[in-house]
Amino acid sequence: MAEVPSVPSLEQSAPRNQETRSFTKAEHARNDFDTAILINHIGVAESEFSLKPTFKIMSWLAGATLLVALAVSVSLWTFRQIEGAAGVRKHTSSVINSAVGFMSALKDAETGQRGYILSGDEAYLDPYLAQRDGIETRLEELKQSTLLPASRSHLDTVTPMISVLLEEMAQSIELRRDNDMNGALALVRRGQSKSMMDLIRTEMGTYMSLEEDLLAQHEAAFQTDMRRMFSLIVATSLFSLLFALGFAWLLYRETQERFKNLVLLETQRLLEHQESMNRQLQQVNSTLSESQESLSVTLNSIGDAVIATDAQARVTRLNPVAEELTGWTQADAFGRPVDEIFHIINQETRELATIPVIVTLAHGTVQGLANHTVLIARDGRECAIADSCAPIRDRSDEVIGAVLVFRNVTKEYAVQQALRDSAALVQTILNTVVDGIVTLHARGGIVETVNPAAERMFGYSAAELKGKDFSLLIPELDRDLPNGSLEYYGASDEARASGLGREVVGRRKDGSTFPLEIAVSEMWLGGESYFTGILRDISTRKQVEEALVKAGALQSAIFNSANFSSIATDAKGVIQIFNVGAERMLGYTAAEVMNKITPADISDPQEVIIRAAALSTELDTPITPGFEALVFKASRGIEDIYELTYIRKDGSRFPAVVSGTFTS
Repeated sequence: MAEVPSVPSLEQSAPRNQETRSFTKAEHARNDFDTAILINHIGVAESEFSLKPTFKIMSWLAGATLLVALAVSVSLWTFRQIEGAAGVRKHTSSVINSAVGFMSALKDAETGQRGYILSGDEAYLDPYLAQRDGIETRLEELKQSTLLPASRSHLDTVTPMISVLLEEMAQSIELRRDNDMNGALALVRRGQSKSMMDLIRTEMGTYMSLEEDLLAQHEAAFQTDMRRMFSLIVATSLFSLLFALGFAWLLYRETQERFKNLVLLETQRLLEHQESMNRQLQQVNSTLSESQESLSVTLNSIGDAVIATDAQARVTRLNPVAEELTGWTQADAFGRPVDEIFHIINQETRELATIPVIVTLAHGTVQGLANHTVLIARDGRECAIADSCAPIRDRSDEVIGAVLVFRNVTKEYAVQQALRDSAALVQTILNTVVDGIVTLHARGGIVETVNPAAERMFGYSAAELKGKDFSLLIPELDRDLPNGSLEYYGASDEARASGLGREVVGRRKDGSTFPLEIAVSEMWLGGESYFTGILRDISTRKQVEEALVKAGALQSAIFNSANFSSIATDAKGVIQIFNVGAERMLGYTAAEVMNKITPADISDPQEVIIRAAALSTELDTPITPGFEALVFKASRGIEDIYELTYIRKDGSRFPAVVSGTFTS
C-alpha cells in the first residue's frame, strides 16, 4: 500500500507562528532608526506591492480550484467504472449460478426417470415431473442472460441435445407405463441418453469455464479501478499538501519583502497576512483531514480485508471485511500484536503459519502467504485465505508499519476442485467408453488425441497416431478423393438424434479392414477449429443383420406354410393376421375374420368357460371367459400350451394344440 502523507496539525504550525512573531519584533526594533528615512517611501512601496500578493493568492486559489475540480471529475468517473464493473461481475456470478441450477435440475429429472424405469413406482417420477417443463425454460433464460457470444454458442449447441434427451426420457417412461419393461430397459441400454448427457455436461462445463474466465476478467478490472481510485486519493492528498506548502512559502516571502520595505507601517499588514496564512493552513489541514476520511471510506468499502500495523507489529486499523473474517472489532484489536488478531495455520499440517507482517517489517519487502493457509477467527470459524503484505514507509524511506491485504478464497478453491473433478470425470469417461473417439485439427485433418477404445479398435497406440493424417485410419477421408472432407461425414440431425452416423471402412494397423459408423462434429478451442469423430465398430451388427435376414426368410416360409395355422390379434383380441394354414383348417378366408371376430368366437364356448374357471383357481384371480382366458398366461410372459376344440365355418369341430405368445 502506498504511504499516506502525514498531515500537519495546528499544534505543529504554532511554533512557526511564534517564531514569525519573534522575528517581527526583532525586525521592528532593528528598523526603528530607519523609520524617518523610509516614511517618505511608504506610499510608493504600498502602491508597488499592494497588488502582488492579491494576484498571486488568486492565482494559487484558481489553481487549487482547478485541481479540486479535476480530482472530483476523475473520482466520479472512476466510481462509475467501479460501479459498472461490480454490476457486470454480479451479473456474471448470477449467470454461473443459473447454469449450476440448470444442470442440477437436469440431473434430478434424469434420476427420477431412471428410478421409475427400474422400480415402476410413480413416486420416483416426482423429481422428473417437477423439473421436466422448466428445463427448457431455464435454458432459454440462461441464454437471455448470457452476455458472452462464445458462451451463448455452447448454449445453442446444448438446446437440441436437451430436446433429444427429454424426448428419450418421455419415451422410456411411456414404455414403462405400458408395462414394456424390456423396451424401456433396451432404450436405456442403448446409451443415447447417457451419451447425450455426457455431451451436455461437456458443453455446460466449457460454458461455465468461459463465464468464470469472464468473471475473473471483470474481477481484475474491478481491482484495477479500485487501485486507480486509491492512487487518485493519494495523489490528490500529496498535491494538496504540496499546494499548502507552496502557498505558505509564498506568503512567507511576501511577508519578508514587506518587512524590508514597509518597516513599521507594513508590520501590521504583515501580521494580518500571517494570520491569513494561518487560516489558510487551517483550511488545508481541514482538506487533508477530509482526504483522510475519504481514504478511510475507501478502505472500508473495498471487498478485501485490510489490517494495518505500526513498526512494532501492533494493529492500528481493521476494515469491516477484516473484522468479519477475524472476528475482532477495530476497538478490540487496536494496539494488540498482529499475531493475536491474524491467527493462521497450514490447512494440511494444522501447524502455525508464519505471518508475513513480521518478515515485511524486518526486511521491508512485499510478502505473500503460501497456498493452503487457513485463518482461524476469534470465534473459531475457519476459512481459506490468500494475502499479500507490503511495508509502509515515511519520507525518509524508513519502514514505519505494514499493511496486510487478504481475502476469503474458500469458494474459489471449491470451484477449482470442482473443475479438476470434472476434468477427471471427462477423462474417465473417454477412457471407458466403448466407442472410439478421435479429435483432430480441422486444418489438415491431423490427429490430436485418441481414446483407449480407438487404440484397441485400430491396433495403434495414441503416441503412434498423434500427428498422423486421419486418412491413415479411414482411407475414404483422403482429401484427394471425392467426398474426402470431414464435413461430408458429419452426422445429420436425424442420424444424430437416433445415435447413428455415416458408414465408412476402417483400416487397422495390420492392414485389415472393417465396417465403421462415424459421426463427426466441429468444435472451437483457443480460437482454432477441431473435429471430433465418434467411431463405432459395426462388424457384429452387420453379422447380426445378415443373420436376421436369413432368419426372416425362414420365418416367412414357415408362416406361409399350409401345414401350420397362425392367428395374430390386436390387444383387444380382434384377429389381424390369418395365414393360409388357418384358412385351410377353419374354412374361413382371411377377409371373413380379420378385424371382425376374435379366436374365442371360433372356439368351443364351453371349453373356453372351463378354461377361464381353471385359470381363475390356479392363478387366484378372476378371469373372464372369452379372449382373455385364451391369452391370460401368455400376456404375462408365462409359457402356455393347451388343447382346444375349434369350430369350422361349416360347423364341424376338430381338436388343436394351441401355443400362445404375447408381443407388445
